[in-house]
Amino acid sequence: MPSDAKRPIQSVWTRPQRPRREQPALSRDQIVSAALELLDAEGIDALSMRKLGSRLNAGATSLYTHVADKGELIELVVDEVYGEIEVPEAADPDHWREVATRCAQGLRSAILAHSWMASVIGGAWVTQLGPNLMRLTESMLAVFEKAGLPAAEADPAVSAFTAYVIGMATSEAAWLTTLARGGVSEREWAEQLWPAAEDAARDHPKLREQYAGLRDKDPREIRDDKFDYGLQRVLDGLATRLG
Repeated sequence: MPSDAKRPIQSVWTRPQRPRREQPALSRDQIVSAALELLDAEGIDALSMRKLGSRLNAGATSLYTHVADKGELIELVVDEVYGEIEVPEAADPDHWREVATRCAQGLRSAILAHSWMASVIGGAWVTQLGPNLMRLTESMLAVFEKAGLPAAEADPAVSAFTAYVIGMATSEAAWLTTLARGGVSEREWAEQLWPAAEDAARDHPKLREQYAGLRDKDPREIRDDKFDYGLQRVLDGLATRLG
């Protein structure tokens, strides 16, 4: 009996596609589009093959022509979201930071627009085989190499770069989802919290000074500033390796 280690990894990207009927009732694109709408509207817990089939006016068995299970469906939808991100071009090496920044902002925006991604984006490494993510990764490798990063460092550089963006964005998405479930906006939450926060900081002068500077700022603006600060420091680090 073959060992588990020799079994192929189960993924929509690692198995041959099942033969299609001459006129299939549903296309893969239709299924992915409906799944994305369901996830955006109701979140990851609401996604099931049965519910998606009902949304498409088809039985759940119709979906299995294209995907083996819910996990494969999520792989497809995650890659669909990556397809929303502008693929950068490795043009003028002097402007590599601007290109990398636009890519980072696009990835962050995609995760925040589809907040359910926070719970699945790191759960299956096989999503790296999706065509949209592969195009994005290939482009970022080219950007860093053309900027002057040694070829052997391009892959870990892209990993460090995306790890920062995904880590920050998924934390933000999880937080915004929590607020949405409570029916409160960021600004409303901050206004409710400030009195307690300022009271707690009375014996901590550095925190007290920091809170005073943030008191009247839009919470979203604070998040944007913190994200950009960390991103630029990551790019500063990579800049030391150029040439």
